[in-house]
Amino acid sequence: MEIGNEQTYNINLTELDNLSDTPFSGDEENGGTEEIKPEINGNWNAVTSINEAKINARAKRRLRKNSSRDSGRGDSVSDNGEALKNGVIVPTSPKGKHLDRRSRSGKGRGLPKKGGSGGKGVWGKPGQVYDLEEVDIKDPNYDDAQQDNCVYETVVPPLEERAFEKTLTPIIQEYFEHGDTNEVAEMLKDLNLGEMKYSVPVLAVSLALEGKASHREMTSKLLADLCGTVVGKQDVEKSFDRLLREMPELVLDTPRAPQLVGQFIARAVGDGILCNSYIDGYKGTVDCVQARAALDRATVLLSMTKGGKRIDNVWGSGGGQQSVKHLVKEIDMLLKEYLLSGDVSEAERCLQELEVPHFHHELVYEAVVMVLESTGETNFQMMLNLLKSLWRSAVITMDQMKRGYERIYREIPDINLDVPHSYSVLERFVEECFRAGIISKPMRDLCPSRGRKRFVSEGDGGRLKAESY
Repeated sequence: MEIGNEQTYNINLTELDNLSDTPFSGDEENGGTEEIKPEINGNWNAVTSINEAKINARAKRRLRKNSSRDSGRGDSVSDNGEALKNGVIVPTSPKGKHLDRRSRSGKGRGLPKKGGSGGKGVWGKPGQVYDLEEVDIKDPNYDDAQQDNCVYETVVPPLEERAFEKTLTPIIQEYFEHGDTNEVAEMLKDLNLGEMKYSVPVLAVSLALEGKASHREMTSKLLADLCGTVVGKQDVEKSFDRLLREMPELVLDTPRAPQLVGQFIARAVGDGILCNSYIDGYKGTVDCVQARAALDRATVLLSMTKGGKRIDNVWGSGGGQQSVKHLVKEIDMLLKEYLLSGDVSEAERCLQELEVPHFHHELVYEAVVMVLESTGETNFQMMLNLLKSLWRSAVITMDQMKRGYERIYREIPDINLDVPHSYSVLERFVEECFRAGIISKPMRDLCPSRGRKRFVSEGDGGRLKAESY
């Protein structure tokens, strides 16, 4: 009998070690309602100890699982392993915990949300009547039936000083390409310049100082067209005041800035966008040497005009905006001045200031015509030296030289009517240009020549041979 009790005790110890993994029966889920007697006839009952151990292990496992969730609810474990709340045993079914719809935070009174009027597809409590909602005038969707038609305007914020130069520089540089002042005026009107209007002439003149003479002429026209539409006369005066103050800084980038700014002032006075007394207001009040030089330059230019006449040629006459007749006249005057002075470098500079590289063939044509019409050897050599210098300095390109000679070849019959010996002079000049490397051999071979006069005995009746090319 003792041996049997020892075996039963060993088996109970082994089963107690595996209680956490032992599945529960239906009676165990109900909490073990049957009363179990611990002893029978003075002997230890193994079944009773196993059941109590299972109940205690199950209660501890549930307590560990729900400790974080039920820590604030004041729960405790009874002696038999059941969870207690305020002294009352609460059923602890695993399935019941997951299906419980009460708040897990332990807060609230368990009442339905929104007083029972919430939920999907619910407009409110049954029988509830809502009052009329008052209209808010400040509501963006407010629309009064009595108000007139609403018109919305585009509000452009004022242009900041740091973004001014970045915004207007591309506009002015593009204007130097197309030359349309109306387009510039429309683009400036779209911008809210505000107090920065006077900076428009300042920026335009500053960019023109670094450009060509044609850019300065276009800038003067732009200022004249913008005055009255985009900027006023007071803004123009304020802009030139700023240019005179910044003259020491402008000289660093453009050494000729005092003379150029003086020409801009004289042109502005001539165009009527600056008053005639503008320069007089600075007499005796200027300490800067560069600003005084600019005002002196403007005074000299205005004194050369009669009665404030418009100064059109203050920047010279160049650029693709000039008419063909005007450019032909300028080239003719250039060649005549060269024949009088003989200064090749001056003639080259004047040609470059015209800024019409696509029209240099006109100079070649006019130079050859002057050689054909001259009677002395001096003009012949001077024109040869001029073309040779312009060719070597690459001022006149091969294409422009070729086009000039082709024009002479086409019009030599008409020229020969006025100049009887033009064919022989042309052949000689073309040969000298070929030796100097100005023209190529194919271009020399294209030179037209007039046939010699035949005798009557040869059967042609003394008629001249047709011209060959």
